[in-house]
Amino acid sequence: MHSSSAEWLPVATAPSDRELEVCVLDYDGMVHALMFPCHRDGTEWVDHAGSRHLDIQPTHWRRWMQSAN
Repeated sequence: MHSSSAEWLPVATAPSDRELEVCVLDYDGMVHALMFPCHRDGTEWVDHAGSRHLDIQPTHWRRWMQSAN
């Protein structure tokens, strides 16, 4: 999964060369973190595992941290 200790950063500063955890606004205006890693591909966002383009507009990001299971 991911670490809750890392600080959230503005999406405008998101790098494109690594897996990221991103937050998005839902239809009710609530902020939620996606449960899978994503990465930025230019102005698009991609599901890191499936390389599927996502129709999202993240608000914040932090480095994706895998748990040791």
